[in-house]
Amino acid sequence: MGPWERLNGEIVSCARCPRLRAHCEEVARVKRRAFRDQTYWGRPVPGFGDTRARVLFCGLAPAAHGANRTGRMFTGDDSGNWLYDALHRAGFATRSMSSGEGDGLALRDAFITAAARCAPPDNKPSPGELAACAPFLDRELALLDRVRVVVALGQIAWNATLQCALRVDPASLPSPRPKFGHGAEARVRVAAGGAPVTLLGSYHPSRQNTNTGRLTRGMLDDVLERARELAE
Repeated sequence: MGPWERLNGEIVSCARCPRLRAHCEEVARVKRRAFRDQTYWGRPVPGFGDTRARVLFCGLAPAAHGANRTGRMFTGDDSGNWLYDALHRAGFATRSMSSGEGDGLALRDAFITAAARCAPPDNKPSPGELAACAPFLDRELALLDRVRVVVALGQIAWNATLQCALRVDPASLPSPRPKFGHGAEARVRVAAGGAPVTLLGSYHPSRQNTNTGRLTRGMLDDVLERARELAE
């Protein structure tokens, strides 16, 4: 068994957070009416994409009826539709839609993960739950040894990446601590012995942001263009 298979197996079988596990299993049992004929994944969700990627996208957590249903990060909900459409426009994805395993989608030079691996009630994992998931992100970043850019989709992902840098190399954190913002940048070290990477901020492609115009397609395209530029 290789390191990725071992890590993903540990993620999928994780039971560190009883509240999150109970919520995911309940959602998978009750289901949303539109998906009542589908079998929900209902387990922690591993990362997805190109393990030789230079760009890592980090979100908040699986959506209850998105990745918690499909088993793939940012798949099966409106946020994922926005993200994959943008990734396709930028050349990071072979398709503009992600529906689940077997859909033919592949990521190119990109890997997608999240700060939390279980769908939290009200999309709000507790600090303790985020801390319990943190070692998984650390290990992904250690394995993704070609990553040069981490795109944090939202403030929680931004903070999770900074916490990773704090654990790996506290001296690499700029002072004052970098603040999240759309288009914000910071240089940090996220893997022991690895080169510093650029942490790049983006508003999360949630309906709360996209429906209100806080995040537009152009704004997300600009971040992806910058990520490509930094990676190259």
